[in-house]
Parts: sequence; structure tokens; C-alpha cells
Amino acid sequence: MEQYDYLIVGAGLTGAVLARELTDAGKSCLVIDRRDHIGGNCYTEKVNGINVHKYGAHIFHTSDRSVWEYVNRFAEFNNYVNSPVADFHGEVYNLPFNMNTFSKMWGIKTPDEAKAIIEEQKAACAIDGEPSNLEEQALSLVGRDIYEKLVKEYTEKQWGRPCTELPASIIKRLPVRFIYDNNYFNDRWQGIPVGGYTKIFERMLDGIEVHTGVDFRDMDRSQFDRVIYTGPIDEYFDFKLGNLEWRTVRFETELLGNVENWQGNAVVNYTSHDIPFTRIIEHKHFEFGKDENGALLPDTVISREYSFAWQPGDEPYYPVNDERNNSLYEQYAQMGRAEEGVVFAGRLGAYRYYDMAPCIAAALKLADAELER
Repeated sequence: MEQYDYLIVGAGLTGAVLARELTDAGKSCLVIDRRDHIGGNCYTEKVNGINVHKYGAHIFHTSDRSVWEYVNRFAEFNNYVNSPVADFHGEVYNLPFNMNTFSKMWGIKTPDEAKAIIEEQKAACAIDGEPSNLEEQALSLVGRDIYEKLVKEYTEKQWGRPCTELPASIIKRLPVRFIYDNNYFNDRWQGIPVGGYTKIFERMLDGIEVHTGVDFRDMDRSQFDRVIYTGPIDEYFDFKLGNLEWRTVRFETELLGNVENWQGNAVVNYTSHDIPFTRIIEHKHFEFGKDENGALLPDTVISREYSFAWQPGDEPYYPVNDERNNSLYEQYAQMGRAEEGVVFAGRLGAYRYYDMAPCIAAALKLADAELER
């Protein structure tokens, strides 16, 4: 049997970066993935010329120059700027919370007017000390109106529990701006790879042996000096201590023929309970309604996203990083550190939410650590 320095389990972003770096350093790597494609959750599938984000919208953004330069080795990026909107019972508001949001909400024009309303509502909520849950955190940031229309019900749909039972840290990811700026991210660089994300992985894994549709449990470990495992850490240990909790997403994707523009934006969040899905993605808008040669696309593809609790067999998306799960993860991590010749990596291995840029940075750091062994 052929011998390899590394078995890399998972052909997503973490696995692909590690495979590229280790291979370029002279290590022999075999990459496997139990899905039938590379790219992990970043995978894009071409449908009638449209690059469909099969596992949910991915917008690359970073202020880390080294990460931006690294990813540009494998792709050319367009200048897409993420500017989602929210629909609350037919009322449409800009996200993140900014002067466009406040103007629509209250009929005002200036930052001072918006600040005065928010401060008045914050005072009326009378939160003492540090916010202890998501509801208190949101009320302390934007007051009652914004919370009730744009945060509360959307978040409860997404996480499947009341906002009073969710940690305050979740809402800190939503910026509040007193300028007319709908750009969701503050990062210096952002965009979508021209031709879709799958091209990045094809280039990143070029010349590396990759087997898809292969389960880790079917591999002969004796062929490999080391294993880098980017799957769920609790699954690796056969859920011996119990399941880590995740939220997962079901996608209802629809091709609409001869529809040039269905919703007018790439991302529309639905923030009320009466709509069962959390958002609708119209994929062609990530690339301005054109193919990579600049030709207008006559059809469109939309995806409705439904959030629900993960069960074995589902794809894990968002870790539920509460006290119980974090404690359980630490027990699994301790077992992982004792596992000879195995390294756990990526969002599934580390039980944490990763944006793409921090995921790349962490993989590059791990590659350096492996090469310094």
C-alpha cells in the first residue's frame, strides 16, 4: 500500500489550505471527503449559468492582508458588497442597523435624532449592569423598536429558543452605524470569487490526490503517519460522551425560468415568526446577474433557508456555544489531545463558528505548526 505523510479528512476550506501548504512543503497528502464534491460548505454548483451557493451564502471578507493575498492566488474576486435587507410583515429595512434603517423606522434624517430615540428607548428598558442575555444586549444597543422588528423573532427562528435564553455575545456581530451605509462588513476587502467558490478549491487542490464519497472509517490508518481531521470531534469519538448541539439549515431551492430579477437583492431576511424561513437568497445577484463572461443571465435561482435543531445525519452549521456544550466540547478536546497522530481542526473539529478568512488564517497557522514538528 502507498504510504502518505498525511490523511486530511475533509475537502473544505481548512482541509484544502492544509493540503496545499503541506504538499508545497514536500509532504505527501491524501484528501478525502464523504460528500461527492470538494469545497465543503463553500461549494458552488452551476445551474443555468448561475453559481448557486449550495450550502448557504458565502461572502468573503477580511482586513487581514496576508489572508487576502493568499486567497487571491486561487481566485479573482469581484467587488460585491454585502447589503442585506430585512422584511418584517412587508416592511423593508436595511441591514446592518444604520441611518437608512432608522430613517425608515422613525421618519428621521439625522444621526442626532436617531441617537436620541435609541437612548430614550434604552433608558426605558432600564437594564442594570452588563446584559445577561441576547434580549438585554439588543435592547441596550438599539432599543425596543429595532429589537422587536429586526432581531427578536428572526433570532428565535434561527436558534430555536427565546432570546432571553441566548447568550448576549450573539448580537455583538451586528454593527450599529449612524451613517447611511448599508455595507454589512467593516472589512477592507470583500467580494465573491469570479466563477464561483468551487474554482478556488479546484486550484487549491490541483496536483493533490483527492477522493470524494469516501468515509474516514473506511480508511486504513496504517497508510498515514498523521491524520488531520476536520469533521465533528464528537462523531470521531462515536459520541461517547453525548452529542454536541448544532443548528442546521434546510434549503428549499427553486429555479425560476425567464425571471431576470426576483427579489432585487442577494439576501433578504424574514424577521417575523409568521414566515417559517429565515431568509431567501437570490444567487445571481452575488455576481450582478451575469456569468463570468459578462453575459446577462435570463433565469434566476432562489433558496429559502429553514433553521432547525441538528440530528445525526444532518449537516452541522452553527455550534450552540452555551455552557453545557462548551463544557462537553472541552472533554472531547481533552480526548483529542490524547489521540496519537491525530490533529482536530476547522469549525467542526474546534466546535466554533468560523468566517472564511479566520478559517484560512487558522489553517495556515496549523500548517506552520505541523511543519515545525
